[in-house]
Amino acid sequence: MIVEMRTGASETEIDGVVERASSLGLDVQVNWGTNKTVVAILGSNTGKLSSDLFAVLPGVEQVTRIMKPYKLASREFRPIDSVVSINGIDVGGKRFVVMAGPCAVESEKQLAAAAKAIKDAGASILRGGAYKPRTSPFTFQGLEEAGLAMLLQVRQEFNLPVVTEVVDPHEVDKVAKYADILQVGARNMQNYALLIEIGKSKCPVVLKRGLSATITEWLTAVDYILAEGNDNVILCERGIRTFEDSTRFSLDIGSIPVVKKFCHLPLIVDPSHAAGHYSLVPAIAKAAVAAGADGLLIEVHPNPKEALVDGLQSLTTSDFMRLMKELKPIAEAVGRYI
Repeated sequence: MIVEMRTGASETEIDGVVERASSLGLDVQVNWGTNKTVVAILGSNTGKLSSDLFAVLPGVEQVTRIMKPYKLASREFRPIDSVVSINGIDVGGKRFVVMAGPCAVESEKQLAAAAKAIKDAGASILRGGAYKPRTSPFTFQGLEEAGLAMLLQVRQEFNLPVVTEVVDPHEVDKVAKYADILQVGARNMQNYALLIEIGKSKCPVVLKRGLSATITEWLTAVDYILAEGNDNVILCERGIRTFEDSTRFSLDIGSIPVVKKFCHLPLIVDPSHAAGHYSLVPAIAKAAVAAGADGLLIEVHPNPKEALVDGLQSLTTSDFMRLMKELKPIAEAVGRYI
């Protein structure tokens, strides 16, 4: 349940709510708003408790129950849009943030060429996979720690924040030393051990939607990170598996307004994995901007024909520069800028 405090409620009154919850064996998360403070009361038996236990306390304005499975990700807990800041770059604000780069780190030369190109085009965050969980164990799995070292070097050379995937709960701290943003791939959306460790790390994270996950399942997975006190979560819609086979996945464009309606977290879109083919990426990217996404995660490779992973869906550097120019008027039309 959600306990909404009156405007100007004192710390003593807020502490009273927290103490009452603790005495009942319940957990709490406090959202310290500019004008109002909201306290989330969490526990498996909250549905059996009377809301009057908290409504009668001093400073409490109202108590409501959240009927959705997800709690901390809901707008009932935080009505105002959350903004995740990475080295001065705000995801979820007026700026439309583009993250771009190769699917997999292959070499220093490849990564540096991609970084220069995406920065020149106006992207603000470099993506690159050092660990690559693949469908088959016999395909390229990434350069692992050597790839992380390359990301760090290029990050420093071009002054670009880096987003890269982490796949093992035991390696969260290690990857966080090299990256500014951790990425949880679609296959790991419900890897709860991994989500909990990322929550403890407090490192910004991009959480991709699972291949067959509903929006409710996706947002409930977010709560595993938020419950550990990590509010720096960016959602990523990357398409879901349907009966349609003309694209790699079906981009659920409708998920953008739905998530925006029920969740306070910023949302970006990965048009590359949804499309599966470079020729379809620009159209899907433009649709995401128009639908209200906060950013994009795009695969860009200096030479897609030689890419070790996902070359068919990667844009060339020239195609990416052209797309960035085409995105700007669309962003302006919906009150954003790139």
